[in-house]
Amino acid sequence: MNEQFQIISDGSCDLPPELTAKKQIRVIPFYVSFDGTNYRKELEEIGIREFYQEMVNRKGVYPRSSLPSVQDYMDAFLPYAKAGIPMLVLCISTKLSGSMQSALSARELILEDYPDAKIRVIDTTLCTVLQGLLVLEAAAMQERGAGFEETAERIEAIKSTGRIFFTVGNLEYLQAGGRIGRVAGIAGSLLGIRPVITMKEGEIFPSGISRSRRKTLEKTVELLRDCLQACGGAVKKYSLAAGFGYDREEAEEYRRLVVERLGGLISLEELPLYQIGATIGVHTGPYPLGLGILERA
Repeated sequence: MNEQFQIISDGSCDLPPELTAKKQIRVIPFYVSFDGTNYRKELEEIGIREFYQEMVNRKGVYPRSSLPSVQDYMDAFLPYAKAGIPMLVLCISTKLSGSMQSALSARELILEDYPDAKIRVIDTTLCTVLQGLLVLEAAAMQERGAGFEETAERIEAIKSTGRIFFTVGNLEYLQAGGRIGRVAGIAGSLLGIRPVITMKEGEIFPSGISRSRRKTLEKTVELLRDCLQACGGAVKKYSLAAGFGYDREEAEEYRRLVVERLGGLISLEELPLYQIGATIGVHTGPYPLGLGILERA
């Protein structure tokens, strides 16, 4: 009989609710606000499409996100602690959010009443759809019969292989959110510049600039292809996904472009398309688009 354990992630994983329900993954949402005062739980109190629609409708208004509270995590942990079910908790990179600290604080409080509870909290060093891929790899291991400790150790081992190659509509939201960092060193304040960004181990690095959306999107595919070649070209060893914000039609066209440029290495079905949620969307604006790659478990 397979060892029972519960996979938990914060809402940065950006997996569709129907998929997390199917995989029995517990997701603890972030909060989002457009006025800095009233915060709503993502998915539960504000949908992702609604969030982006507000961004598009209210140009010049910069939303904020807020991490899950200690109480949010405690409420999630308690039923499993009572039932004696181990918990594997996968959190957004600590370089981007304090969500993991909330989880660790909740763990300590739960252990006061349930000292035998097994709660392993992992800094994924990832975010958005790439964090989602890692969560799905944990679920895949569980489905194959892997135990709690084996799954946790393998997740720790592969998380550093994750990469995101993406672009945004403009630099406006990155600047407003204070996330522009090294990207500003290349793009400065030039009007109309669109950056290409690589994210790895929770940090962003500039990978090119252009005034053309098409060229920045093609550059993300080139970066993915280079990454695969550097790893020996064995695409089947990796899990891939495309992530988008507001414009699904553009994202579908982009996904077809990726499959075409990879020369038949993958099919459309092997490149799932996930919507980037509010946790990252507040920093990218409504038009992020890119690719995630992670070694399979």
